[in-house]
Amino acid sequence: MGAYYLAVDIGASSGRHILGWVEDGRLKLEEIYRFKNRMEDKDGHKVWDIDALVDEVVEGIRLAGRSGRVPSYMGVDTWGVDYVLVGKGGERLGECYGYRDKRCDEGMSAVLDLISFEELYRRGGIQRLSYNTVFQLMADKMYRPELLSESDALLMIPDYINYRLTGVIHQEYTNATTGALVDAKSGEFDMELIKMLGYPEHLFGRLSMPGEPVGRLLPEVRERVGYDLTVLHAASHDTASAVVAVPDLGGDAAYLSSGTWSLLGVENKAPILTPEACRLSFTHEGGYGKSFRFLTNIMGLWIIQSLRHELGDGYSFGELSRMAAEFPDGGERINVNDKRLMAPESMTAALFEVIGREVGLPELLSIVYHSLAELYAEGIRSIEALTKRRVSALHIIGGGSQDAYLNSLTAEAVGIPVYRGPTEATAIGNLAVQMIASGEIGDIAEARRMIAGSFDIKRI
Repeated sequence: MGAYYLAVDIGASSGRHILGWVEDGRLKLEEIYRFKNRMEDKDGHKVWDIDALVDEVVEGIRLAGRSGRVPSYMGVDTWGVDYVLVGKGGERLGECYGYRDKRCDEGMSAVLDLISFEELYRRGGIQRLSYNTVFQLMADKMYRPELLSESDALLMIPDYINYRLTGVIHQEYTNATTGALVDAKSGEFDMELIKMLGYPEHLFGRLSMPGEPVGRLLPEVRERVGYDLTVLHAASHDTASAVVAVPDLGGDAAYLSSGTWSLLGVENKAPILTPEACRLSFTHEGGYGKSFRFLTNIMGLWIIQSLRHELGDGYSFGELSRMAAEFPDGGERINVNDKRLMAPESMTAALFEVIGREVGLPELLSIVYHSLAELYAEGIRSIEALTKRRVSALHIIGGGSQDAYLNSLTAEAVGIPVYRGPTEATAIGNLAVQMIASGEIGDIAEARRMIAGSFDIKRI
């Protein structure tokens, strides 16, 4: 048996530490630790408690060392676009704002006064989302310019966690690309754009690739956890890690990473920076091996999660899904990407506003589920038109792959073979990148074959 590996996978609502190892040619997993994560309201803004998040990461590493399978390597993946400013003394400067914060809209307006979105897309290929890092930085320039001028580093969330673990400042490629500041053709920061927008140029350095080493644990971290290991760069954007874990992903297959967000796309080797791709809101986020995750962001299960929370978390997700399935479909649909659903004080009230009337919970759920499935089908058609190739299958991965009703609606809507699993795709992809880096797995093709033979992948 080879080494043990630790994947730290953090999403917008929770994080977990999952150990992985290869046994008899199969990838094995063990969940070690799980913790909650939520944006908080502070001084009228949505912020992350980033220091608490780092503490949770360290605690999970400590518990992994007591599991009987001490990891030799670890990697961190999280959501994209958000970042931490670090001062010259290594300290965090200011709050870590969240992507649902209201300041993003003002930053976007100010950027688009300087450069058209069409030109932004031609350079970076990232779809128009108000929370992209390029817009958040403009909000910083407008409202906390002193912090920008004092900053010595800009670190995306996984980069900041790695820094707090190792003391090493790196910027990783896949997460950096989510912010619309990376040139899609060169794969490096677009310094001409950064100068044009007046952002401090020294904040943007060489981009590290998934699998590159970050460093060993700092002495104080090592003392707390009781051992040492090597921190590697995962494909640190969570969807980049998830796509690594899609089994048998060929040029004619699409993936749907289903969770708080739904990321629907294909893996490309070259960007498609056309006006039509821009109009249809397709993005070019970085993938393993400098591939492109040519995908569209769809609001996803955030709506269902928010409804559940408003109901006091009294229903399980399975109960809400069954409630939707039992309500007769009336054919009514909504745009689940409606901006009013992004961060409402009440998701129920926002949905009533979007629908145009008040409806009961079962009907509300039914409308959302059917609208999601039909938007997925529309996305598949757009992928085919833009890539000029027929999509032959859809792989649903991530937590949403467990929602049998949504999966069945999706299969009916898209009209092609649909497969579900693996559920833990993000953690699995994180682990696979580490195993390739250590030499235990030869390459991504071998990793995907192993994943297909290790987990329960079923046709819907």
